[in-house]
Amino acid sequence: MQRAAALLFCMAVLTVAHAGNQREEPLIDSVRTALSAAVHQSGPPSLVHTDAKGANAFGQWLSQNEARLEKQLQRRKSSPAATSVANVAIAAASSSPNAAPDLLAHELANSHLRREFLQTVWYESQRAGLDPSLVLGLIQVESGFRKFAISSASARGFMQVMPFWTRVLAEGDASVLFQAQTNLRFGCVILRHYLNVEGGDLTLALGRYNGSRGQTQYPNAVLAAQKGWQ
Repeated sequence: MQRAAALLFCMAVLTVAHAGNQREEPLIDSVRTALSAAVHQSGPPSLVHTDAKGANAFGQWLSQNEARLEKQLQRRKSSPAATSVANVAIAAASSSPNAAPDLLAHELANSHLRREFLQTVWYESQRAGLDPSLVLGLIQVESGFRKFAISSASARGFMQVMPFWTRVLAEGDASVLFQAQTNLRFGCVILRHYLNVEGGDLTLALGRYNGSRGQTQYPNAVLAAQKGWQ
């Protein structure tokens, strides 16, 4: 029964994860160092603002995006196509017949988890020199805000990071990509790396991130999603 539930769960997350087949490339030392550090960090980051203006700007950003994220998740929750298979899997795996078969229950189910997630997005985006709205748009397209999403190409987590990135950074343990901060750190640093490789061309960098460099469908989808977070 548990094996069948696991199979159904994998089918569910595969239907909402859209990562392409990133090409494995040599890592420069700065990227390797940043990714390696991410593997050894756990829990939400501690945010420090240099002045009151920065703290107020972050507070406003957080409030706005908590509301936006809740709406995104409610739309996902109400979509039968996105949740039906997952709900069956969770119900089958549960030892309690009355357990709520809600996929959100172990992801971003409550305001505390959503706030922690957004704080981490802000921190990792700023750290990598990225606009947080871009990162949120990418997550929306890549995984639909599913922490445990796995694509048909085996990319994992919120930002759909390919397991090969962990090969020299986490002893090949791809399970670390299901840790929120690690996944976000990997994804943000990888996107920054691709931006540097592409000379700042966001369209090409996004295409490279998705494994579809030179095509516009994926970059356009991310940039369109980004507008909802600005």
